[in-house]
Amino acid sequence: MSKQAKLSGQSDGRVFNAVNYTIATLIILIVLYPLVFVVSASFSNPAKVLGGEVWLLPKGFTLAAYNYILHDGKVWLGYRNTLLYTVVGTAVNMVMTILAAYPLSRPDLPGRKLLMVLITLTMFFNGGLIPTYLLVKSLGMVDTMWALIVPGAIATYNLIVMRTYFQSSIPWELQEAAHIDGCSNWRLLVSIILPLSKPILAVMVLFYAVGHWNSFFGALIYIRNEHLYPLQLVLREILMISTAGSADGNVGMENQVLLAEGIKYAVIIISSLPVLIMYPFVQRHFVKGVMIGSIKG
Repeated sequence: MSKQAKLSGQSDGRVFNAVNYTIATLIILIVLYPLVFVVSASFSNPAKVLGGEVWLLPKGFTLAAYNYILHDGKVWLGYRNTLLYTVVGTAVNMVMTILAAYPLSRPDLPGRKLLMVLITLTMFFNGGLIPTYLLVKSLGMVDTMWALIVPGAIATYNLIVMRTYFQSSIPWELQEAAHIDGCSNWRLLVSIILPLSKPILAVMVLFYAVGHWNSFFGALIYIRNEHLYPLQLVLREILMISTAGSADGNVGMENQVLLAEGIKYAVIIISSLPVLIMYPFVQRHFVKGVMIGSIKG
């Protein structure tokens, strides 16, 4: 190759890298700016936020919105309830998904293709809200945490991803060798399959936990007792009350609107913080688990 061709190739490579870095930087800024703005707005004077003065850094630093929210005992009760629902719900989800995905991943399971077709159909068709509510009510789960956990014990998409991971990442020959050595199905699952499946388990824990943490519609339908409200429903009520102007009768309407504006951003931070803290601990498994679990259908 001539010297001129080499120089041309190096120049093309530099241009390509420059374009990639530019596009990546723009994407990062587009994604990060709303997050930075929400954090800044939650610590800013609401009047300056409404006036469009807050762009990047807080203006008129204040903790009024956080003081209002965190001094409400319902918030801490909501945190406790949501933490309980998330831990118990995720545990139930993982147990049920593993027990369904592993048998479906085995080529010696009779009728597994038919079973997968029937399971996949549930992604497109369901009984609807009213029949589901009537079923939950007939089972006596209304106004209990089980109404938020049992109806969604298995997510079909997560089941398919985990089944695919077991199928494509753990050799069937290894499982046959374990059976020849006298290993039972339960011991094979606990001692061999699960230890080799940490990436997909971490991904599923994240998916299910985030789903439970952010869920509010189920509680809105099934929960009547305020002491059982999850955090999202508590924060929704606080925001609605503050917006309606009935949170503090001594506060003027203008100040009430400003307080509601600050609460709106503080609510986003408070509800998102636990998930943001949890994510770095499973991030190293996240991409690997999703990619490997989606190689085959």
